[in-house]
Amino acid sequence: MSIRKRLTLILLSMMVLTCFLALVKGYQKSMHHGESLLDDELKIVAGVLIEQPLALSTDAVQVSNNSAQLLYQIWQNNNLLSGSSSLTNNQISFSEGFQTANVAGQRMRVFVMSKNTRKVIVAEPMAKRFELAEAVILSAMLPMLWAVPLLAIFISFFVKYALAPLTRLSKQLASRQANDFTPINWQVTDEEIKPVINRLNDLFKRVETAYLRERFFASDAAHELRTPLSSLKINVHNLANKQSNLQDHQELQAMSQGINRLSNIVEQMLILGRTQPEQWQRQFSEQSLLTITQQVVSEQYDKIDEKNQTISLEGDDFVINGDEFTLTTLIANLLSNAIKYTPKNGQIIIKLVSSNNGFSWQIDDSGAGMTEEQKERIFNRFYRVGGDQHPSGEQGAGLGMAIVQHIIAIYGATIHLANSPLGGLTVKVTFTGVKSD
Repeated sequence: MSIRKRLTLILLSMMVLTCFLALVKGYQKSMHHGESLLDDELKIVAGVLIEQPLALSTDAVQVSNNSAQLLYQIWQNNNLLSGSSSLTNNQISFSEGFQTANVAGQRMRVFVMSKNTRKVIVAEPMAKRFELAEAVILSAMLPMLWAVPLLAIFISFFVKYALAPLTRLSKQLASRQANDFTPINWQVTDEEIKPVINRLNDLFKRVETAYLRERFFASDAAHELRTPLSSLKINVHNLANKQSNLQDHQELQAMSQGINRLSNIVEQMLILGRTQPEQWQRQFSEQSLLTITQQVVSEQYDKIDEKNQTISLEGDDFVINGDEFTLTTLIANLLSNAIKYTPKNGQIIIKLVSSNNGFSWQIDDSGAGMTEEQKERIFNRFYRVGGDQHPSGEQGAGLGMAIVQHIIAIYGATIHLANSPLGGLTVKVTFTGVKSD
C-alpha cells in the first residue's frame, strides 16, 4: 500500500472515530439536558393542574388522550377529580417527587405534587425523551456525517500534494538505468526530502567510483597479462622442443599446464568484464538457440569424444532476440561444465523445452551432481565445487557460472539448478519474450 493511501485511511479513520465519540458524548449530554428541561416542564404542568378550580362530583372528569404524550390525575382527599382516560380506572400511588415506573403499559417519567388536600400526578413517556435526544443529536451530527466524503476528497488531495516531492523522487529513481550514477539535480524546499537527496547523491558518487574501479581493474589487468602469458607459452614450447631429458620435459609440461590455466583465467576475466547488460542490449537481433547449441557442441566435441561420452540434443528450435557472442558463451560454459564433471562413458542431454513461462534451454548430465549448499555458492566468483580436489581432476578458474549469471541478467532470464534424472545436475535457463521458429 502506498504512503498516500495509508495516510488517507489513517486520517479518515481518526475522523470517523472522532465523530462517533462526539456522537456518543453528544447523545449523553442531550439526554441529560433534555431530562432536566422536561422535568421542569412536568413541574410547571403539575403546578398549573393543582390550581385548577375543580369541585368534587359523583363522576370524575375523564379527558381522552389517545396520543398518550402526557397523562395526569388530580386527586383530592383520595377522590379522583379529573384525569386522562387511560389512567382514570387506575389507583396510582406514588411518593412525592420524580420517579420512573411502568404506567399504562409503558415506561414513564412520573412527577407527584401535593398541596393541602389536593394531589396531582403527571406522567410522560420516556420514549418521548429518547426521541427528543435523538432528534437533537442527529440534527447536530448529520451535517458532519455528510461532510465526511467531502473531507475524504480534500484529505486525499492535500496528502497527494504534500507527498509530491517524494513521488517525484520515486519516479525518477524508478526510471533510471542501472549504470546511471548522475546526481539528482533539482531543488526542494521540504526539509524531509533535502537530506534524502543529498545522501543519495553521495551514494551515487561512491557507487560509481566502486563500479568503475571494479569493472576496469579486472579487464585492464587481464589485458596486461595477455602479452607476457603469450610470450611464456612460446618460450615454454621452444624449450620443450629442445629438451631431451624426460624429467626436464615433464617439468616444462607442468609449467605449460599452469600457463594454460592462467590464460584461461585471463580470458574468463575478459569475458566477465564484457558481459554488461547495457553494452549488449543495443545490438540484439534474432538468434536461433538450436543453431548456436549445435555450433557449441561441434566445437567441444573433441572433449566429449575423448571421454567417450554420449550427447543428445532434443526439442524444437526457438528464436530469441539476443546477441550471438553472449548466447554462445552461456551455452559453452554450461556444456563445458557438464563435460568436465561427467565421468568417462557418461551421458549428457540438451533439451529445448516449451513451457507456460516461456522457452527453456536445459542440460542434464550423469555426473556427481551438487549439494544444496554448493548450488547456493556456485555463482560466486572463483568458487569451484570441490576446488582443485574435485574427483574429476579438471582444472578451472571458478568464473564460468559467474559469467553465466551475468549473461542471464542481460536477457532477464532465470536459471534453476536441480538434481538430474541421469544422476547428476540439471541446469535450466528459461527465457521470456521469445518466439518459436
